[in-house]
Amino acid sequence: MSLSDIRRVLISDSLAPACAQTLRTQGGIEVTESPGLTHQQLLAQIQDYDGLIVRSATKVTAEVLTAGSRLKLVGRAGTGVDNVDVECATKKGIIVMNTPTGNSISAAELTCGLILSLSRQIPQAAESMRAGKWDRKKFMGSELYGKTVGILGLGRIGKEVAIRMQSFQMRTIGYDPIIPPEVTAQFGVEQFQLEEIWEQCDYITVHTPLLPSTTGLINDAAFAKCKRGVKVINCARGGIIDEAALLRALQSGQCGGAGLDVFVEEPPRDRALVEHPLVISLPHLGASTEEAQNRCGEEIAQQIVDLVKDRALVGAVNAPALFRAFSPETKPWIQLGEAMGSLLQTLFPKISGSVQVKTSGDLLKDAGSFLCSAVTVGLLRGNKEKINLVNGSLFAKSTGIQVSSQHSTGAGETRLEVSGEGIQLVGGLSDSIPCLLKIGTSEFRSPVTLRGTLLLWEGSAPLLKLTEILSEAGSQLEMLHVSNGHSVAGISSPVSDLSLLGPCVQITL
Repeated sequence: MSLSDIRRVLISDSLAPACAQTLRTQGGIEVTESPGLTHQQLLAQIQDYDGLIVRSATKVTAEVLTAGSRLKLVGRAGTGVDNVDVECATKKGIIVMNTPTGNSISAAELTCGLILSLSRQIPQAAESMRAGKWDRKKFMGSELYGKTVGILGLGRIGKEVAIRMQSFQMRTIGYDPIIPPEVTAQFGVEQFQLEEIWEQCDYITVHTPLLPSTTGLINDAAFAKCKRGVKVINCARGGIIDEAALLRALQSGQCGGAGLDVFVEEPPRDRALVEHPLVISLPHLGASTEEAQNRCGEEIAQQIVDLVKDRALVGAVNAPALFRAFSPETKPWIQLGEAMGSLLQTLFPKISGSVQVKTSGDLLKDAGSFLCSAVTVGLLRGNKEKINLVNGSLFAKSTGIQVSSQHSTGAGETRLEVSGEGIQLVGGLSDSIPCLLKIGTSEFRSPVTLRGTLLLWEGSAPLLKLTEILSEAGSQLEMLHVSNGHSVAGISSPVSDLSLLGPCVQITL
């Protein structure tokens, strides 16, 4: 079944009503809203759904993905996908998508609020007033004017934080291993290497995903290089700041305060940081605004509708090569790629080694990645695993097949060539229908439609014997194409015994 064939979706976390409404009214999708499911309840129910939508509460483990035998998609209404086993999902051919822009403003504003609160100890002073005290001297703060904030991670949220803190005339510097310095300079952030960042900052805020390379990014060694009294903020993911190192830095005075919206364990059982007087702790509120929730719910629903309608694939974190694959223009080329891969595998059932995908024509200039995936799906046809455009390349490598692509520049017709085991197949479209144009040196006089059941001979087809056998089997000859080296017959239904037809192969597409 197609990746876009999504008929039933389960929403297992609380989301704005607009999410389910959009799926139902625009996508014609049956939606079940069941927030608060236990892990065991989710395991019992997920087998009946094609899609699952979550926020951060539901843990989409390998066990859940395995139980979801129909699953084609997991949608995360928010940015991070660390509550989803993305590696397992990819192996199972399940798309994982998020809404990276939905909560950017809310998370950025919360970060700025924590910077302000740390600078003037606002929550602590309010709590003191609530306790009946009037202690003005205890809560002496500092201005943000002229101070330096270091922003680690300069994507959407980091950029929004920088723009807002510049309005306080703070100096904004940062670090990002991916975004070029000339890009961040356009929104007023000068980039430095991490080792140069620490000593410059009065405030440091992190906005990176939680990866092995970012776990413990701010640790004992980093704190030791910072200004004494530096203040840190984490509204991204628990663990980016080493919590034990932070506690030691607070106790020694090396860190002058921390604003934490996220923790390694949520809710945290170890209360040492939560109860520290210099720490402002929040229960993971970064996306907890009405606007963000509405936006994330609407965005994930719209992304799924676009996929179902074959309009676009947006927000897929484990299938970036497929962004251009879901459109009316590219869909028939994917069908062609799968068909040609299947044909090559039929000709060479034990195919291995290198398979070359070559494209020509402006339309296919940037299509190499997803057409490689499509050809791979065809090559692995019949595999006991569920193979699709998401996981095809992974399984190809494990079976010893290496699929690569190149594009032929210059004028020429739009064509797809697939070469392997010493033979070349050339295909194209005829009125958006996938067709075979050439096998090796054999060029057909008219395009061979790659649909239904085909019989292929090297040389001439035994036409009289073929019509006799088809008549006995209750099948019909629908087309016959002859070249100078091969013959292809299209028949209405498969033939069970090919032995009387000479050396030929049969394929149903």
